[in-house]
Amino acid sequence: MLNETNVNLGKVRSSIRELFEYGKKRKAEIGAENVFDFSIGNPSVPAPKEVEEALRGLLNTDPVALHGYTSAQGDLEARAAISDYLNKRFSTSLNADCIYMTCGASASLTVTLNALCNGGDEVITFAPFFPEYRVFAAHAGAKLVALESGETFQPDIKKLERALNENTKAVLINSPNNPSGVVYREEVIKELCAVLERHTLKTGNPVYLISDEPYRELVFDDGIKVPFIMNYYKRSIVCYSYSKSLSLPGERIGYIAVNNEMEEFSDVYAGVLGAGRALGFVCAPALFQKLIARVCGVTSDISVYKKSRDVLCAALEEYGFTAVKPDGAFYLFVKSPEADAKAFSERAKKYELLFVPGDDFGCKGYVRISYCVSPDMIKRALPAFKALADSYKK
Repeated sequence: MLNETNVNLGKVRSSIRELFEYGKKRKAEIGAENVFDFSIGNPSVPAPKEVEEALRGLLNTDPVALHGYTSAQGDLEARAAISDYLNKRFSTSLNADCIYMTCGASASLTVTLNALCNGGDEVITFAPFFPEYRVFAAHAGAKLVALESGETFQPDIKKLERALNENTKAVLINSPNNPSGVVYREEVIKELCAVLERHTLKTGNPVYLISDEPYRELVFDDGIKVPFIMNYYKRSIVCYSYSKSLSLPGERIGYIAVNNEMEEFSDVYAGVLGAGRALGFVCAPALFQKLIARVCGVTSDISVYKKSRDVLCAALEEYGFTAVKPDGAFYLFVKSPEADAKAFSERAKKYELLFVPGDDFGCKGYVRISYCVSPDMIKRALPAFKALADSYKK
């Protein structure tokens, strides 16, 4: 008998991927220029010129060494470059042996959860959240506990206090957030960490704080700070991806950073190594590990996303839609004009607008609009958005 859980996962795509595939089919039918696909977070901004230059330079080096295996945990030069960069930017004391190179943030999260969790453990997160968290937690034998947030989408600390129990192994946060674009405020992070410290002291059961950070660099406005959790909580682990910051989503390169200030650091890092081994995630793509060593700290031109956000927010507000203005990432979480967001998304398809219902993100009554598309497409889509809004007024 086959593993029915995995068979069922293979038969049904995530709602995001399902809509993405629908969009590809629709573009083939009526032309790509006539479909306004806001379904997936696929950056339209090119990678920085430094990436192209570094790749060209690497391709002129010894091909055997370039494309050969790295250490299981990743290339030493890449890991050292990442730890040095984090230390310089955030005043941490990491070293290369705190870093584990991965195939993007999904692999980082999967490895981390499998390193920490046993059957029956719970992982707490805050809605809205990336839908695959459910899959990642379940694979690690844990239960995902999603706590509702208010209309500002900041974590509700009182709900967190009530949810913590002897089975809680970790709290998983994502800021800037997918799908809301909200950045968790520093005072909220401080309160969250204080609650976890009190719980650990009271029960003797340590709770780990996992920060999912593929959008860390994508913050648009002055005065918005993305708290780096290692500065606030010792039992912290950062899961990072270069998919968005360097516009390299298809190259699948990222890392896990384990805070070496935690008391049981050696065991936790060993757990990461062991989980990576058990899952077959050793030796992330070698070429892009070597690339990262040369471009640490470089970021794509995110000003394009800021302009797109401002254009889209202003237009949707004018048309009567409601959304919390995002601080970062490249998503708008828009309130549905009707209670059923899936029905709203289906109606939007009539105008060739594709966006994802918020139900799978843990928030009914909302849809996610991914505005990392080309500015030209946003401009061309505005009449369709207006027509959709007007269809509700009628």
